[in-house]
Amino acid sequence: MSDAIKHECGIAMLRLLKPAGYYIEKYGSWSYPLKRMYLMMEKQHNRGQDGAGLAGIKLDVKAGSRYLFRQRSNEPDAIKEIFRKINQDTILASDRHPGADVDADFLREEMPFACDIYMGHLRYGTFGNYNIDYVHPFTRENNWRSRTLVMAGNFNMTNVDEVFEHLIEIGQSPVDYSDTVTILENMGHFLDEENERLYRRFKGEGYSKREITPLIESNIDLVPVLRSAARRWDGGYAMAGITGYGAGFLLRDPSGIRPLFYHADDEFVIAASERPVIQTAFRKRTDQIEELEPGMALIINRDGTVSTERVLEPDTPAKCSFERIYFSRGTDKSIYRERKRMGELLTPAVLKAVDWDMENTVFSYIPNTAESAFFGLVKGLEDYLNQYKVSEIIRCGDNISREELEQIMSARPRIEKIAVKDVKLRTFITEDSERDDMVAHVYDVTYGVIRRGIDNLVVIDDSIVRGTTLRNSIIKILDGLDPKRIVVVSSSPQIRYPDCYGIDMTRLGDFIAFRAAIGLLKERGMERLIDEVAEDCRRELEKPVREMINAVKRIYEPFTYSEISDKVAEILHPSDVKSDVRVVYQTVENLHAAAPGNRGDWYFSGNYPTPGGNRVANRSYINFIKGVGQRSY
Repeated sequence: MSDAIKHECGIAMLRLLKPAGYYIEKYGSWSYPLKRMYLMMEKQHNRGQDGAGLAGIKLDVKAGSRYLFRQRSNEPDAIKEIFRKINQDTILASDRHPGADVDADFLREEMPFACDIYMGHLRYGTFGNYNIDYVHPFTRENNWRSRTLVMAGNFNMTNVDEVFEHLIEIGQSPVDYSDTVTILENMGHFLDEENERLYRRFKGEGYSKREITPLIESNIDLVPVLRSAARRWDGGYAMAGITGYGAGFLLRDPSGIRPLFYHADDEFVIAASERPVIQTAFRKRTDQIEELEPGMALIINRDGTVSTERVLEPDTPAKCSFERIYFSRGTDKSIYRERKRMGELLTPAVLKAVDWDMENTVFSYIPNTAESAFFGLVKGLEDYLNQYKVSEIIRCGDNISREELEQIMSARPRIEKIAVKDVKLRTFITEDSERDDMVAHVYDVTYGVIRRGIDNLVVIDDSIVRGTTLRNSIIKILDGLDPKRIVVVSSSPQIRYPDCYGIDMTRLGDFIAFRAAIGLLKERGMERLIDEVAEDCRRELEKPVREMINAVKRIYEPFTYSEISDKVAEILHPSDVKSDVRVVYQTVENLHAAAPGNRGDWYFSGNYPTPGGNRVANRSYINFIKGVGQRSY
């Protein structure tokens, strides 16, 4: 994606189902599970590069011994940093006790992070919250292990204010207003209530306080705790949590917006935000990994038993399509096929944009994450040429000469590697006029493959969000090759609306498709609609959230899809660029055809899966009208 957008976050969880001695005997070291956690976190580095954290819980440690461990970092190499610190602690413990690696009793009592359950997290910080205090996992500690809670998540809530107010109503004084702390305290409140319920029950049955503690730990039911907490949440979320007494859970929102996968066998329960992470770290096949269904919780009990439980009724499925377009690793079997299909379905529109002149057109992609879609586009072009070859051979009939046949059969797409990103180049200049020039040099181009003034150049991108990098850098460097026409192709549809479920796309004015629509309204003397929509948004925001509609949709109604695309091309065309510039976007219909299992498309269609989404869209428009740059939820 030439305009990089950020996204929260990546989750990894690992529950050991055997004693330490089992892993020492089979894998040669107690630290084998810990190393798998490192691998799972590194394989999700794409999901969060602003911070990382790891928490672990030991089971059955004696009173006075530490059972909860946590390391976090917001350093540039956060994953390496937290495991470096863990390794240092491990070395120190080993020095005190030679042979510690194979001494199960010492591991249990003294070795830091020799745990029975691990939870890791990768984070992208949105809205400037890069402080270490915002790095997951978060802890809510208590002298009673059954009240201790550790949580991490891939989520954004649209109604954190409502959840926060509920905490105030029940008498709490939360130390922070952030989504994570609010959700942690919300969950912790209902965990406390479950503890109180069990305490009263066992006290009434005549047990002493000392006897009651293990009874509570053995009888807590996390399902009603999750159900009571989550019924107030509006957003997209994949939550992970572990309790001080050793139970764990994973929870997915009712629309399945954020992804979550797991595998369970007789050694481990494993969970991650992406399926290939588990496949790579534990050498599992695709069919051995389950996707947690929307509204479901995976419960890992203290005794290691595992179950999936219905927590919330499933809503209309709205799995985030951006996961398939861009965020998730393309090594997933289904995602790879879907991205190729996205590119293939663009073939007719791309050919139209170059006037069906394949002989004088070079096809490429930028950046590397668009490679899979590019492969699909090439397949579509090859299929088109094969049809052309067949029709030409039939047209020539039996009298076709060898030379004519060879000429027909030699037709193929002209595929070249045009742009290469120089990952070592850092832009340290902040003055805009100079910075744009420096940004232009982040990409190197391949010279000598474009015939100047003759060839068209087609480049496919994952998506066009803001268009800033395209306009200020990429199109200018491509123009330096002197093509007749530059066609920028987006494998995703036009981004028209803000996201509020974990992707850092919150301000309408940032989106080039929205700016194109506003520009067209002004050009055609329809400015009144801009003010009318503002009034509509204000009226909607006065309604109860469940009655609101997305009033911003009216902005796009006067225009066809291609009119918006043409205006985007005009905006992207700097005055000093000589080449003709055109833009081709994927359609929403083709996106659904390519990725039928992930139909969450609110940033394209404005059809939000939760009521809070409509409120966010309306607020975002009001912020745009007022010139306010803050987030809209």
